[in-house]
Amino acid sequence: MSMNRQQKRMLQKQGEIDADGAPVRSRTAPSGASPQERTSPGQFLREVRAELRKVAWPTREETINYSIVVLITIIILGAMIYGLDWLFSTFILELFDNN
Repeated sequence: MSMNRQQKRMLQKQGEIDADGAPVRSRTAPSGASPQERTSPGQFLREVRAELRKVAWPTREETINYSIVVLITIIILGAMIYGLDWLFSTFILELFDNN
């Protein structure tokens, strides 16, 4: 395996390779590990509801304010893109106009 000095030092610190660059330990999964059981749909829904209770939901006023900011930003950016498109198309048409 080809590697630079920095990679070699990092792998040696992690115990992956020895001083010669040969692998020290294998990457096999532990033999005693058993797969985790699947949760039931009811348990899943209970956990989802518990997590949703932890969410800091915005107030109605915050939602309205954020929506207004997003709409204004979209309008401004849309107008800028429209203006640049019009400017460039006019420039290109004038550039290649063969009168």
